[in-house]
Amino acid sequence: MSDLRTIEVDGLRLGYETWGAPGAPPLVLLHALGEDSSDWRAIAPALADRYRVYALDLRGHGRSDHPGTYSYELLRDDVLAFLDVLGLDRIVLVGHSLGAFIASLVAQEQPRILDRLILEEGPVMSPADPPRPVPGGPGEPTPYDWRLLPAIAAQRNAPDPALWERLVAITAPTLVIAGGPASHLPQEELAEVADRIPGARLVTIDAGHLVHAVRPAGFLAEVDAFLAQPGNGRRGTE
Repeated sequence: MSDLRTIEVDGLRLGYETWGAPGAPPLVLLHALGEDSSDWRAIAPALADRYRVYALDLRGHGRSDHPGTYSYELLRDDVLAFLDVLGLDRIVLVGHSLGAFIASLVAQEQPRILDRLILEEGPVMSPADPPRPVPGGPGEPTPYDWRLLPAIAAQRNAPDPALWERLVAITAPTLVIAGGPASHLPQEELAEVADRIPGARLVTIDAGHLVHAVRPAGFLAEVDAFLAQPGNGRRGTE
């Protein structure tokens, strides 16, 4: 069973779940757009035998506040503040889709706090083709703050080129997991991301965009092999 918690960072309440023993090496999970920490419940226990696992609700999602203001940079800064408040350092950071984009920004901004980086089906940093529609309001009730959608769509359609350039600043050993031809993301761009990050490794699991949900055993096998490589295991505090 996970432990549901909340924490305040810079006046914003963030919800998160934890698994594993306090004091074990920290591993942080970042979910996709429209999801929340519960998306990781099927695989988090398998990681908690070695790690203190944290699954964060990004702002506007789950039990975190819905402040109405959203951007890649704000989401990145929330994650950095979360890590700082909990005293987590030398973390394994895992992100899926939007969470992978935010994880890559964290790794660019503060490369020294990461021990390992795992990017599942993201980030894609070229302009969306075709452009994503920028909605003006919810067509139906959503479990997350609908104001996320226009904010993220606008940045996805015209991403800052500097984000691509700064991928070379990532120093943590990095694993990029692609979902293969069934994914809606351009797989060649994920390969380019892996080529851009120094020393990154690319693996493809033929599962589509939702790799860890559709093929959890395959996802965990690749993650376990990557984390078993020498150089991992620095501890954090809580």
